[in-house]
Amino acid sequence: MTPTPRTPVTIGGLRLELTNLDKVFWPGEGYTKGDLIDYLVRVAPFLLPHLRNRPLNLTRYPDGIDGKNFYQKDVPESAPEWVSTVRIAHTDHEVNYCLADSPATLAWLGQWGCIEIHPWLSRVDDLDRPDYAVFDLDPSPPAGFAQAVEIGFVVRRTLSEFGLRCYPKTSGATGLHIYLPMTRRYTYKEVETFVGRVADVIHRVLPDRTTRERRVAARRGIYIDHLQNIKGKTLASVYSPRPHPGAPVSTPVGWEELRGLDPRTLNIRTVPARLMELGDLFAPVLSDNQDPGPMMRALGLRPQATAHPGRAERLSRPRPPTWFSPGPEP
Repeated sequence: MTPTPRTPVTIGGLRLELTNLDKVFWPGEGYTKGDLIDYLVRVAPFLLPHLRNRPLNLTRYPDGIDGKNFYQKDVPESAPEWVSTVRIAHTDHEVNYCLADSPATLAWLGQWGCIEIHPWLSRVDDLDRPDYAVFDLDPSPPAGFAQAVEIGFVVRRTLSEFGLRCYPKTSGATGLHIYLPMTRRYTYKEVETFVGRVADVIHRVLPDRTTRERRVAARRGIYIDHLQNIKGKTLASVYSPRPHPGAPVSTPVGWEELRGLDPRTLNIRTVPARLMELGDLFAPVLSDNQDPGPMMRALGLRPQATAHPGRAERLSRPRPPTWFSPGPEP
């Protein structure tokens, strides 16, 4: 049996071996495993800040998007010694999660056939408190991306009534992800409940255009998914490729360009040049610490906010609400 040819490379001073670089991962376009690795390394300066110190759930497609795929959480002992990991105890087992902290690690993930990268919403120094809340807008036919965009604007308007800013990115398919960056004062359960309550309000106002139905077959319109805020649940990272024809990428976009946007134009071929021209439109998600507490209380919730121990956080103070009437403090 002929051994697989190996290509040794050094990226950022770290050495690894690559194989099967000509293996086709996206048959329709002829994009290869080598193209995937090249993309990940090129976008590393923009992608790594969004992955730093976050456990990663990975989806591997070792034979491309038409082959078998599987989820991978545990990093094997065969990984290069410089691949950073964090061991997290779950109810009945432990998982050794990957922490992406270098372009070489991203190249190794590509070598491993990882098309999708899913970071946790929280970081390793406080795994129980996420950095942002996520509104996952998932259209069901005949609704599509354009309809998801319109609901995205409704989410934006709803949050803005409490002075809260949010940032959109394409899902890399037909949906839209809206991120609300916030201070690490709330548990996953509190954030999940908050997003669900906002989704319920929007659905009551727009019952013909949105749905809260969990069963996919029974959905009509845009499903506002709050369950992605459960601890351990993850979405495709910003700048992560997706396993769909055209090699689409989950890409941040400005609100002003959303209407009329064809998300298929954002792919592993076009996104690097877009980044060089526009920079990282998702950078504010890393620093725009906001407190959704007033809106939580206006929605009838009683969060038990606790600041991250030993960490002073600069908060963006929301302006007084105009749409809801929050009532007295509990």
